[in-house]
Amino acid sequence: MSSVVVTVVQARRGSSRLPDKVLAPVSGEPLLVRMLERVRAARTVGTVVVATTAADADQAIVDLCADLGVACVRGDEHDLLDRHVQAARAHRAEIVVKIPSDCPLIDPGVIDLVIGRMLAHPERWDYVSNLHPATWPDGNDVEVMTMDALETAWRVADRDFEREHTTPFLWERGDQFRLDNVVWPGGRDCSMSHRFTIDYPEDLEFIRAVFGRLHPGNPLFSLEDILTLLDREPDIREINARYAGVNWYRHHLDELSTVDRDQTRLVE
Repeated sequence: MSSVVVTVVQARRGSSRLPDKVLAPVSGEPLLVRMLERVRAARTVGTVVVATTAADADQAIVDLCADLGVACVRGDEHDLLDRHVQAARAHRAEIVVKIPSDCPLIDPGVIDLVIGRMLAHPERWDYVSNLHPATWPDGNDVEVMTMDALETAWRVADRDFEREHTTPFLWERGDQFRLDNVVWPGGRDCSMSHRFTIDYPEDLEFIRAVFGRLHPGNPLFSLEDILTLLDREPDIREINARYAGVNWYRHHLDELSTVDRDQTRLVE
């Protein structure tokens, strides 16, 4: 009997570094629309739900989801763990997938690879991701967990960063939860050298450049298509290269026991 899969895309307009990034135009549509096109192209995502906040400004996200026919739930701005649980409960999830909205270049094939690992052996794992340790280019973030594991984190996690970032309570406790990680096949590791996520104006410029080159001829271009483009036009990669390897871990290294300093860096 197949499991009920719910994929939660967290999105809000109130980003501190790049406000309104989820609605920034990319190839003629809001970035969130381009992101959802790619997520929904994956075969294993089940029901896709956007989890936004109760802030008035985020009514625009609710309206956009209604236009797209995508489910949407609203919740606390800072407690993303609660937002994910509420979205999952609303759709009776048994398996929950977490994908942040700052990954508009995510490859549907990568999504299927990670979810597929969980679905192949749902009795074996509580949490599967491609992030611990990361090998894929930043911006291909996929985390998959059982509803039971997510509910446990929701009940017990009490540190601010555990609530804000949803899953650290799980992947920091390998003695309590059964964890698995999907590495990039072939031994490649671009996690610190390639940046496909969005936090800064240069990231948006990079994403627009990639979509501008690839989207017109192939709307569902792959990770390999992006890498080929960057090899052919290295100037595009340089647009946001100064932020490669910069992620939220750098603010919590003293609290994270499973993240090494070589897995993050400060902005130069």
